[in-house]
Parts: sequence; C-alpha cells; structure tokens
Amino acid sequence: MNMKILLATFVVLAVILSGCTEPASDETADAVKGEVVIGSKLFQESYILAHMAGIMLEEEGYEVDVKEGLGGTLVNYEGLKQGTVDVYAEYTGTAYSQILKEPALEVWDPEVVYQVTEEGLNADGVVIVADLGFEDAYALAVKEQWAEENNVVTISDLEGYSTEMIVGTDPEFAQREDGLPRINELYGLEFMEVKPTVANIMYEAIKNDEVDIVSAYTTDTRNEVFDLRILNDDKNALPPYDAIFVMSAEFAEENPDAAAALGKLNGQIDTDTMRSLNYQFDVEKRDAEDIAREYLVDNGFIEA
Repeated sequence: MNMKILLATFVVLAVILSGCTEPASDETADAVKGEVVIGSKLFQESYILAHMAGIMLEEEGYEVDVKEGLGGTLVNYEGLKQGTVDVYAEYTGTAYSQILKEPALEVWDPEVVYQVTEEGLNADGVVIVADLGFEDAYALAVKEQWAEENNVVTISDLEGYSTEMIVGTDPEFAQREDGLPRINELYGLEFMEVKPTVANIMYEAIKNDEVDIVSAYTTDTRNEVFDLRILNDDKNALPPYDAIFVMSAEFAEENPDAAAALGKLNGQIDTDTMRSLNYQFDVEKRDAEDIAREYLVDNGFIEA
C-alpha cells in the first residue's frame, strides 16, 4: 500500500473516531434522556406546578408530557407507582392521611407530618425532590356577609346553622378521612346536603348561592374575589398541607439530573406567590403553562 493510500486511510479513521468521541448534539442528548410524564390534580394550582416542573425538565433535555387534570390523589400516586407517571405535585397532609393512612395527630405539627410522610413515601419507592415552600391547606369558607351577620368566625360557630347548610366540596374532601368526615366527627356537625364537584364549579356554586359553604383552598384567590371568609379551624381538625414534588425513586435514581432540576425549586415559592399565580389563572384567564414559564424566567430559573 503506497503512502497516499495509507494517509487517506488514516484521515478516514481519524474522522470516524472523532465522530465517535465528539460530545453528543443537543438532539442526541435529548433522545438519551427520554420522556418524563408529569401528572396533575384537578385544579389550577396543580396545573401550574405541573407545567413548572415540565419546563424545568425540558431545560435539562427531557421530552415532557404534562397530563393536566389527570385525576385525584390516588390516580396520580398509582400512576407514580406503576410507572405511567414520573413526578407530580402533592401535599404532605394528603400524603400522610390518604396515601400512607397514618392516624391523626392530637396536635398537628408540620415538621412531624413532613418527616413521617417522607419516611413513608421512601419505604413505598417514592422520594420528595422539592419542598416548594408554601402550604395550600383545606379550609371551610362562607360568604363574608353571612359570616358577619351571624357572627361566625370559627368552624365551631357553625353549630346551630350546619343542618340548614349545603356544602360544596372538591371531589375528595367529602369522603377522605382528613376532610369533611373528620370535621363532622370532631365538631359534631351535620350538614343538610353535600355536593362534591370540581373546584371551579364548587367556587362558582357559592358565588351563585347554590351552596352555603365550601371546602376552600387557602392559596386560592377566589376566596377574596368572591368575598369569602375562611373559618378558623379552632379544634385543629385538618393537617398541614405543605406542597412538595414527588418522584418515583427508580426514576430519580436513573435520572439524578431530573431530581436535581426540580430540587432548585426547594423553598422558592411562598404562599403569596402561589396565590398570585393562581389569580392569574382564575381571574386573568391566563394559560397555566404561560404562568409557569413567566415565573421561572422572572426568578432566574430559566432564560427567556
């Protein structure tokens, strides 16, 4: 073989080898990281948080599928367990009582609830990858005018009124042990009728006087927009509900950069911020993904 042929052969081999060792293109990197499925519950806050997680993971090179309004707590959690969902936003009190079936504490301590929840989820193959920094608690709310006229400030003050009241709740609160049954048991209340429905219809129902009281969310700005009074849970019936991102432990182990990306949101969203994001969805009628992206850009998590 002459020198020219040897040189040509060397060049070809060098090109091939350099192609094998070059850093993967963005497209290749994306393909390697694969798809992330993000679940969400049936209300605006969960939509926004799901898209927030999705955008953060897209920045890491994942292909993201956000299942907006996938279902309630157990639908999302079972999806996590079965591998059809990789991550979703949950709440400590809900995980504590509904998923882990832990007994009610005599005095609800947010730190105890978080610790027990984290340990229980870990044992079940699920990890908390971010404690977002705000609580979205369940609460009972009535119209401010009615509360003022009847001097109702606490849930205990509903005694004598409850048997004439229709309660609107979200799909879970009417049945779950840490919801209305717990309130009825601890306060000795009995309501005339209970109407479970999705959150949007529930809030519209009290606005239109179709129900008298609702299972409100404390970060929901419709409480102010519809002039509702949140009643003080004076007997401490309801647990704390700190917002967290939960992820399949298997997925987190296989994709540590995904867990790390969501970990950047740890402690970054306070109650007022979440309330303002919900306001943009409910009142300004903005798209959940747009709200999430704007928050992430404004706070330096991603570039515009």
